[in-house]
Amino acid sequence: MKLRTLLYLCLIVSLSACKNNTAKEDKADAMYYGGTILTMEEENPEVEVVLLKKGSILYAGSRQDAAPYLDEKTAQIDLKGKTLMPGFIDVHGHFTSRAGMMDVVDLSPSPYGSVNSIPDLQQTLKQQLEKQPLAAGQPLIGNGYDDAIMVEHRHPTKAELDAVSTTIPIIIIHASGHASVGNSALLQLLGLNDQSKDPVGGHLGRDPKTGKLTGKLEENASFMALLAVTQKADPQGHPNIQEGEDTFVIGTDSLQDAALKNLLKAQEEWLSYGQTTICDGRTMGESIGLLKEAAAKRLFKADIVYFPDYESVKADLSAYIPDYMKYHNRLKLAGFKFSNDGSPQGKTAWLTQPYLVPPEGQKASYKGFPIFTDSVLYADLKTLFQHRITAQLHVNGDAAIDQALRVIERLKNEQLYKPELRVTLIHVQNSRPDHIQKIKDLGLIPSYFSTHTYLWGDWHYSSVFGPERAAFISPAQSALKAGIPFTIHHDAPVTPPDLITAVYAAVNRKTRSGRILGPDERISPLEALKAITIRAAYQLQEEDRKGSLKVGKLADMVILSQNPLTIQPENLRDITVLETIKEGLSVYKK
Repeated sequence: MKLRTLLYLCLIVSLSACKNNTAKEDKADAMYYGGTILTMEEENPEVEVVLLKKGSILYAGSRQDAAPYLDEKTAQIDLKGKTLMPGFIDVHGHFTSRAGMMDVVDLSPSPYGSVNSIPDLQQTLKQQLEKQPLAAGQPLIGNGYDDAIMVEHRHPTKAELDAVSTTIPIIIIHASGHASVGNSALLQLLGLNDQSKDPVGGHLGRDPKTGKLTGKLEENASFMALLAVTQKADPQGHPNIQEGEDTFVIGTDSLQDAALKNLLKAQEEWLSYGQTTICDGRTMGESIGLLKEAAAKRLFKADIVYFPDYESVKADLSAYIPDYMKYHNRLKLAGFKFSNDGSPQGKTAWLTQPYLVPPEGQKASYKGFPIFTDSVLYADLKTLFQHRITAQLHVNGDAAIDQALRVIERLKNEQLYKPELRVTLIHVQNSRPDHIQKIKDLGLIPSYFSTHTYLWGDWHYSSVFGPERAAFISPAQSALKAGIPFTIHHDAPVTPPDLITAVYAAVNRKTRSGRILGPDERISPLEALKAITIRAAYQLQEEDRKGSLKVGKLADMVILSQNPLTIQPENLRDITVLETIKEGLSVYKK
């Protein structure tokens, strides 16, 4: 009996020593307190303090129970009444596209810019040429004009750009990124004339009376033109579109150092909006190498997930497979991107019913157009799914959504697709009620561009879809009721990388004129925040390390000026990001 008691006492002493050693090792590097702390965890949604250790969450709970983790070396950070929550996760933006647009002329209308008419646009371009004259043949690029918001409610023409210059090639890119307009010098640079044919997956705008080119370029025609004026020239220095082909040789010398500088500027912009994970949702051409170079030089403060455009890289797929879902200096290949149709506000999305008001030059029966045939999409997704690789599918119009569901269902029936791949439907704007159950049954994740209801809701109501269809764009409440883990994104640079406005739009669904567009599809601020944190982490297959303030997860956090759960919903856009913290380190302060 005495021996047994002695052994028991020794065991207690031993366990106590182990406990004391563990406690010593688990002293926190930092403690955040003194404000609202939202965790995005169901069981413990709000806590008094969060403790950090080596870039991760050590403890989240009451201040009283935090005492054993503190010592004289623990930095104590008083939130002073502000709100701390998980860092925002960008599940679909265009990081390298924004970097590429950093030095172009900003043609954005209100609320982010001031180009609200075609005369405004012309004046802005003229002022740029006066401020910074260009050498002969060097193009002038503008980005962000928006016919949905400009007072004329139409695209500019090549003649109106010729009024700016007839010698400098000018290309202006639509806010959606799916269309552009060029002047006569630009069309000449591209080798386009009135006899040119549409490229595959693209469209050249024409005057319906004369058949002459208007300067408008849609989808692949626009993407090709943009590449032609931003990348390397061919040996003769004359880029041109090869009719009926998907790619062509392209434009002007690029400066890698300048490109890296602009990439870092873009990163600072994302960080200023509270994002600790940044998405490049359609990486193309030299941008893939640019991301890898930045990673090799350890230039990233945030995590970067990228989705190369599958059509442009599929011949080299085997070279990408080893990097899938692996971070290298904060850069991760997270899947591949498919662009199945165009833009609803730009009226190139593929619909089953005609647009309420067809775009210039189109008949009343116009429904937009697809980028892929079913057979091409099937073959491409089959290849990816056989390698257990996920995809993001850009589907705006209901016909494009139908196509994606049709093809993926076929692959599921053939045992090639499984829900654990977490394939994402991007935008899903012109969704129909019957899509909801199909999306759930297939285990797909819809990612909604909710800002549409705010920025373009009036346009969708009066010109794109009409009242009934417009009321169901970005149907987050229907997805929530069905138990679908939807997310929300900003699609920058279509808008700035502004997820707070996306949350505002999902919660209020109020258009710029004040109309409530589909009140039944509004969601609570908490559900909207989950869509940019914990559910966003799930979409990217990182929910074990991101998306909530939970012990063991990364200390990716954002400090906000106000509590989004208690502020009046209509004032959500007034919230500002005060600080962004990546793995315990401050990477942005206002």
